[in-house]
Amino acid sequence: MDNPERKIVAVGGGENGRINSSGGREPYELAEIDREIVRLSGKDHPRFLMLAHAQIGSEENEIRYIETEKRIFADSLGCEFRSLTVRGLTADPAKTREYVEWADIVYEGGGDTPAMIGLWRKTDFDVLLKDAWEKGKVMCGVSAGAICWFALGNTDAAGYREREVDKVPALGFINAYLSPHCEADWKRESEVRSLKRINKVGISLSGCAAIEIVGGGYRIIKSTPADPSKRPYALRTFWKDGVLHEEELCESVRFRPLDRLLALE
Repeated sequence: MDNPERKIVAVGGGENGRINSSGGREPYELAEIDREIVRLSGKDHPRFLMLAHAQIGSEENEIRYIETEKRIFADSLGCEFRSLTVRGLTADPAKTREYVEWADIVYEGGGDTPAMIGLWRKTDFDVLLKDAWEKGKVMCGVSAGAICWFALGNTDAAGYREREVDKVPALGFINAYLSPHCEADWKRESEVRSLKRINKVGISLSGCAAIEIVGGGYRIIKSTPADPSKRPYALRTFWKDGVLHEEELCESVRFRPLDRLLALE
């Protein structure tokens, strides 16, 4: 295909069945979204490349994250599975390129967004990721792994949450400001304050809510929270002529025009 459709699934948050610090297992809340990621590849057994580079600084956490996602995407959803660690990324550029070219799906987990983006730019991994996106691979992830595909993001990384304008530069595939975990108590104030000084539309995603972007279209998809009292949601927010505009983006089967979503109107 000469011009494959570019694909992104950005997830606002949600538990993935990880083992917590007490040794217990958290619930698995992202089943519907994870199945859609696999379906979007167009293959019954797609090649899945797991990154956990936002866990940079803790190899133990990185490996634990990879093992959790392997249980989901390889053991349950039938993907061929490989992972690329921070150590692997920095040690072997040829293998890094091979793994990205091999993959049908590239998935990044949550963690420290600025450190992750810094690593990618330092190693030129950002260039490989853009090439993968342009070739039609499914680029996806949760939290930091959702922010990374957008121009800017809202983050609780050290030094950002307290800023008047909370913005971490990302890869810029989609020209918008992405805020995951928007149900957190401090998030909405931070998003609205920051967007007043950013000439972009803000997209806010709660846990168990995701935006799926395929070519020139988008839709909101959701999964089922473990707590039935929680309601996943997505918001579109921007400022124009000093006036705040905000609306909820509804879950949809059909895709809507992406250019309208991103327009400041």
